[in-house]
Amino acid sequence: MKLKPALVCFLLVASVSCSKEPTQQHAGTAPPKAEAVGASHEGPHWSYQGDTGPATWGTLSAEWSPCGDGKNQSPIDIDQTVRADLPEMKAKFPPASLRIIHTTHVADGINNGHTIQINYTEGDVLTIGDEQFKLVQYHFHAPSEHTVKGQHHAMEMHLVHASPAGKLAVIGVFIDEGTHNAAFDPILSNLPATTGSETHIENVMVDVNELLPSNVESYRYDGSLTTPPCSEGVKWIVMTTPIQTSAEQIAAFRAIMNDNNRPVQPQNARAVETDRIATAP
Repeated sequence: MKLKPALVCFLLVASVSCSKEPTQQHAGTAPPKAEAVGASHEGPHWSYQGDTGPATWGTLSAEWSPCGDGKNQSPIDIDQTVRADLPEMKAKFPPASLRIIHTTHVADGINNGHTIQINYTEGDVLTIGDEQFKLVQYHFHAPSEHTVKGQHHAMEMHLVHASPAGKLAVIGVFIDEGTHNAAFDPILSNLPATTGSETHIENVMVDVNELLPSNVESYRYDGSLTTPPCSEGVKWIVMTTPIQTSAEQIAAFRAIMNDNNRPVQPQNARAVETDRIATAP
């Protein structure tokens, strides 16, 4: 399939800080795992509320200490930005058959559903300088995890890319309520009724290109996984322009998963770079 010109431009943003030294990872933590972004089945029970909610994640396991004392955590509130020039990057997203999973933790009879995740196995290649990344999976949060000047969006989609060395680049796409979005129909028509196991629907194809905004401007910063173990060293690329889905489509997602967003974390000394043209406040 021929790659859209807009998508080629869009993926230029994923080369954030390619010429820079990588952000130092929190001492004692393992490299980020692509499958851990958005949901984790390893370690003790965690949730988004109560005694096992985000405020306690760093105390639930020694391996999860970055959740409590990490200095480069995600998500963040995007407010002040720095204009940046971006080196070139190449990518391709062929359509893929639907591999969908509802990941969850159930404890004490309470379903603390984490996300709807679509695993991707069609072999796309995203090249950043001399490194190659593959799209591993994409998943959803409601409301958005990142905020812009303190404001949430209705949802946020995360597209998780991994290099052979285990480095991660995650593209975030905001989702707002608006017009019906037919690109999401294959996913919404096949939302899993049960949790845990992957459902592979070979005759249903999803074109990732159609899930992305046509405006290719982005925010970029160095961060972490937004779920335990909160490992740092993740390159975040958050698109400035939201896509739209209908109120009914958002409600369908939220009927299965809702309030699965980690609160924003301190930005500390990190800069948020952007290719967006600065405007007066």
